[in-house]
Amino acid sequence: MSVYSDSDLASALASGEISITPFSEQSLSSSGYDLRCADDVSIAPGSSALIHTLERVELPPSACAQMFIRSSFAREGLVGSFALIDPGFRGQLTLRIANLGAHPVKIGKGERVAQMVFHRLITPSKKPYSGR
Repeated sequence: MSVYSDSDLASALASGEISITPFSEQSLSSSGYDLRCADDVSIAPGSSALIHTLERVELPPSACAQMFIRSSFAREGLVGSFALIDPGFRGQLTLRIANLGAHPVKIGKGERVAQMVFHRLITPSKKPYSGR
């Protein structure tokens, strides 16, 4: 697997190979895309919340993706339990985020919360994601 650069991702988006809707140029980073929170959320210390992304993502059978909590939230004590996004996935993403810090953390609607890093598979998957 190889990681998509910003120019690789821009090409994949332009060709329709990968889809991110709604797309924000400000969320594109050098090696990924910052997913935004769909709603205002407050996470109390010692608790967790399910966070829905504003974006809907569509991946081809030749790509998968990983998600990572943004470092600004990690410094506040947030950690995420994120799964690999399978080749062929189509839909909105749901993230489980826990607050291990000492203070409540607020995430605003539209705020960038997690980075998605895209990986190109050596060969396309023979069994891409097809729903539950």
